[in-house]
Amino acid sequence: QVQLVESGGGLVQAGGSLRLSCAASGGTFSSYAMSWFRQAPGKEREFVAAISYGGDSTYYADSVKGRCTISRYNAKNTVYLQMNSLKPEDTAIYYCAANRLFVATTTQHIDYWGQGTQVTVLS
Repeated sequence: QVQLVESGGGLVQAGGSLRLSCAASGGTFSSYAMSWFRQAPGKEREFVAAISYGGDSTYYADSVKGRCTISRYNAKNTVYLQMNSLKPEDTAIYYCAANRLFVATTTQHIDYWGQGTQVTVLS
C-alpha cells in the first residue's frame, strides 16, 4: 500500500508561483509513474502533468504547458510540480497519483491517490 501526501498549496496572487510536493511511502517509489491532477469546484478531476518512472519523460496538459514543470527525486520518494505564471483558473485542489503499469494521463485505473492540496489564485 502506497501513501501519498501532498503539500505546498496555498493562496497566491495571479502571476505568482507555487511548488507542490508529493511524498510517497509504503512502496518502491521508482516503480511508479507519477501524475498530478486537479479538480476545481463543480468540475471533473483533470490531468495536469505526469512523469515516467525514472523521470526521463514528462507530459503536460495544454492548459499548463510552458507554465508548469513536473520533476521527481527518487532518492527522496518525492514528486514536484513547479507552477509559474499562475492564473485564477488554476484554482483547484491538486492531487498526486501513482501508477505502476503505465504513465497516467487520465483518472482511470489510478493505483493510488493522495488527499489533495488546495491552490487558490487571486485575480
